[in-house]
Amino acid sequence: MDIVAVLAEELGVSRDRVGAAIALFDEGATVPFVARYRKERTGGLDETQLHLLRDRRDYLQELVARQGVILKEIEAQGKLDDTLRCKIEACRQKTELEDLYLPFRPKRRTRASMAKEKGLEPLADAIEAANQTAQGQLDLTAIAATYVSDAVPTPEAALQGASDILAERIADRADLRALVRERVMASGVLRSKIKPKAAAEETKFDTYRDYQAKLTKIPAHATLAILRGERDGVLSVAIDFDRDRLLETLESQLIVSRDRPLRQFLQTVIADALDRLLAPAATAHAIATLKEEADRASVETFAANLRDLLLAAPAGMKPTLGIDPGFRTGCKVAALDATGQFQGYFTIFPHTSPKQRPEAAQKLRDAIKRYGIELIAIGNGTASRETAAFVAEALQGMANPPIAVTVSEAGASVYSASAIAVDEFPDLDVTARGAISIGRRLQDPLAELVKIDPKSIGVGQYQHDINQKLLAQKLSETVESCVNYVGVDLNTASKELLSFVSGITPTVANNIVAHRNGNGPFRDRKALLKVAKLGPKTFEQAAGFLRIRNGINPLDNTAVHPESYGIVEAIARDLSTPTAELSKQHEQLKNLNLRPYLSDHVGEPTLRDILKELEKPGRDPRAQFAYARFRDDIQTLADLKPGEILEGVITNVANFGAFVDIGVHQDGLIHISQLADRFISDPKTVVRTGQIVRVQVLEVNEKLKRIGLSLKNVPQP
Repeated sequence: MDIVAVLAEELGVSRDRVGAAIALFDEGATVPFVARYRKERTGGLDETQLHLLRDRRDYLQELVARQGVILKEIEAQGKLDDTLRCKIEACRQKTELEDLYLPFRPKRRTRASMAKEKGLEPLADAIEAANQTAQGQLDLTAIAATYVSDAVPTPEAALQGASDILAERIADRADLRALVRERVMASGVLRSKIKPKAAAEETKFDTYRDYQAKLTKIPAHATLAILRGERDGVLSVAIDFDRDRLLETLESQLIVSRDRPLRQFLQTVIADALDRLLAPAATAHAIATLKEEADRASVETFAANLRDLLLAAPAGMKPTLGIDPGFRTGCKVAALDATGQFQGYFTIFPHTSPKQRPEAAQKLRDAIKRYGIELIAIGNGTASRETAAFVAEALQGMANPPIAVTVSEAGASVYSASAIAVDEFPDLDVTARGAISIGRRLQDPLAELVKIDPKSIGVGQYQHDINQKLLAQKLSETVESCVNYVGVDLNTASKELLSFVSGITPTVANNIVAHRNGNGPFRDRKALLKVAKLGPKTFEQAAGFLRIRNGINPLDNTAVHPESYGIVEAIARDLSTPTAELSKQHEQLKNLNLRPYLSDHVGEPTLRDILKELEKPGRDPRAQFAYARFRDDIQTLADLKPGEILEGVITNVANFGAFVDIGVHQDGLIHISQLADRFISDPKTVVRTGQIVRVQVLEVNEKLKRIGLSLKNVPQP
């Protein structure tokens, strides 16, 4: 198989561009590096296209390897002819390949194989040959009588054995398996019903008690919920399809003879093949296909939510207090400096008794003065609203009080007990580590969240039901993409953050931190080459994504790759401007003639990227920081009333709507039908995780802890 040609055709991309991308991957290049710094070679393929190309290339390589195994196996059986070889080599999907291999695959004992052991295959051959003669007649009982033996006591038993052989032959035909699969998928209906043992109970699968949907239209979240309900023993699941019509199609393709008894016999054979062999395989394939499609859709939604969360606007690297709220056990408070370094830790008890509240407020104010605090991050878990009210009270009367913001603490407990946290803060307990994580999330969400397993951050639906390998791969790619999109401060980044930079392995990340600790901050990018195990290839892949603030070379604080420094220096000379002053030459850069700087390796796309960087060197591509303001008079579900307008923050976007934190310890749901005054097929086109919104309360169910919200006709902030 010419994999490059296949990929070019499937992706609608020229062969040269596909070949260049594959060559770069084979050389060890990462997707972010290729997308950002090798646009000329790939024709500007973006990260999505490159991931698709790489994944499909891997799939086709596995397919080619499997083709080789199958060809050898069939050849060893002496059954490989040129026609079959061509069909196998032309396969582009694994299912298609396995269909062709099925007749030759070693089988466990079946009804057909047992019939063959009894010597009934010649009878099946005779029946099959008679069918091919349109005018031919066959006395089935008479010919079957010649096969009666100790193992086959009657002519009827012989015909049954021949029927089993013929049914298996039909089921082994690749074209017929594909036909049945296609018909089932195109017209099939998935039905779920509550099982009798759960009929009287209220379950989380009540939506699917008596549910039906066409296979082509069932939403991804419904598929995952129904399959979970089946796995939990609550739901029964079946696929219905037009059996009679499909049977007619099979008969029209398989029955040639006009002999009525033979036709009736073959109709029975075909019905058996469909009901016993083809249909079960097709419905199992349909379920697997639905699951695979639901997995992909859910993973894409999960990844989009994660990306929005990772790229949330940072409040900035300012001195910060992180507060992990609590009632009886108190509020754990961690102080961080402007680089996120831990400064101190203490506990206050504002909620245990009226006497301790003033003492807690004074302790908080003292810490604000001692550490020069500008930000306060309050975790949104238990006692969050009460703690936010306390902090507001404590800050009253202070000159230039810090900004207090409620922060999602999803995954903070996972981080605080992780090996990463223990390694970072071996002398602190889990509560202190949790408060540190909450504070750092406000300073820079990306730098802190990369330390947590993405599945623990709380932005996915049915994540434990999804293909875990696919989920892990997609989320890892998302984190890598976000880290390299933003860039990493080489002198402050943790080893966890560095390990997501293009080309940098965990070992090299450890070595960078060790070198930094032993030799002081990096002064220029070239110093990276002194780090153990960081050679020229790794430097090429990583350098453009690493930033050095206030270093020797101002370009080290930009996304301009060191390999292009010469171009920038040439531009600076031509404009008679120092390199460090280029960003001030807006008009000259805007009207710059690029032609003199073009070469065989550097084209207009790279030059445009360089000029874009020079306009705003060291800029953070993330949005301006903003935060939701919860109403002080609404603390619990009981405080909510339909019709009220509240401010909140989107915490999760699903295929069926979006969840919003409105400050009552229970997220509300904006159903997809309430997202806009028009039809919406994908909630991600309207809202994103982390977005601040104003919503109207539609309904409140305290018993089920459900809040219905709407965005319709609500002015947005």
